[in-house]
Amino acid sequence: MRVTHLLRFATLVLAGCTGEVGTPPAQLPALRTGLVEVREVDLAFSTEATVEAVRQSTVAAQIAGRIVDIRFDVGDRVQKGDVIVRIDERAATQAVAASEAQVREADAALVNARAQFERTRQLFAQKFVSQAALDRAQADFKAAESRMKAMLAGAGQAATEKSFAAIVAPYSGIVSARHVQLGEMATPGKPLLTGFDPSTLRVVAAVPSTRVAAIQSGGGARIEIASVPRWVEAKSVSVVPSADPRTHTTQVRIDLPSDASGVYPGMFARAHFVVGKEPRLMAPREAVLQRSEVTAVYVVRDGTAQLRQIRLGTAADERGVEVLAGLRAGESVALEPVKAGMSSTAHR
Repeated sequence: MRVTHLLRFATLVLAGCTGEVGTPPAQLPALRTGLVEVREVDLAFSTEATVEAVRQSTVAAQIAGRIVDIRFDVGDRVQKGDVIVRIDERAATQAVAASEAQVREADAALVNARAQFERTRQLFAQKFVSQAALDRAQADFKAAESRMKAMLAGAGQAATEKSFAAIVAPYSGIVSARHVQLGEMATPGKPLLTGFDPSTLRVVAAVPSTRVAAIQSGGGARIEIASVPRWVEAKSVSVVPSADPRTHTTQVRIDLPSDASGVYPGMFARAHFVVGKEPRLMAPREAVLQRSEVTAVYVVRDGTAQLRQIRLGTAADERGVEVLAGLRAGESVALEPVKAGMSSTAHR
């Protein structure tokens, strides 16, 4: 009986060694792969940059009063002419009523002064009054006219100040900051809301002055927005004709297209100024795996994925990155490096 058990155990061990019994090794699942290839790419000088709005403004109060209505908040889109904040206009309404009453009073005085002047002039023609009386009536008439003009101007000013109770958007845009709360007291000059026009964005970069000539004679620029992530073609590139004497850098402004969605002022960007073209060995961008100081890819060969360390160059675009060492043209790399790593571990 004991010999029988030993023979059965030996049979199972031999079967396990030959793979006839037990769980088969895990197979590498199908992975999306990309090709390492030599292609002509733009040689670019890259530098850090910041997105800013060409049109960005802070709307402030022009009259004093309590804030009774805030119709938009941060992130809301407004159209040109929309009322965004209302200030209590009761005091301004009373000022308009008072100025209108003064206009009516001045108008009555003007009518009386004009009639008096006409009568005096007729009497003077008939030699019933002196020249002094005529001059006095004429002076009163002119004074009444001047007072009427002053009252009309005051009424217009009061009406204008009343219109300031409704603060309107100067242009279409997006609210980026709110500086007041409902019920607060507004005073002339107090900031209310800040907004920007998303259709007029640009990227500002400080570049070494020695690079300005190459940028001006180059083939434009492309903007990399890492947080979106996306690449944006520059609409135009302009160099500010002045340099910082301390850093010896020149400011370069890159206008973005009006349809650059997802981009807003203050975002970090990287400007790539095209200065030439050359063939370079390029690997798909999404295949690159960064782990601390190690840069690697999973090379797919014969159904297996093998981790290989590489060294990257400076050339890059939205499709790929330059490889200086570690890969050869024609090799396939996994476009899902994390998945490839898990699969290769399970396979082992």
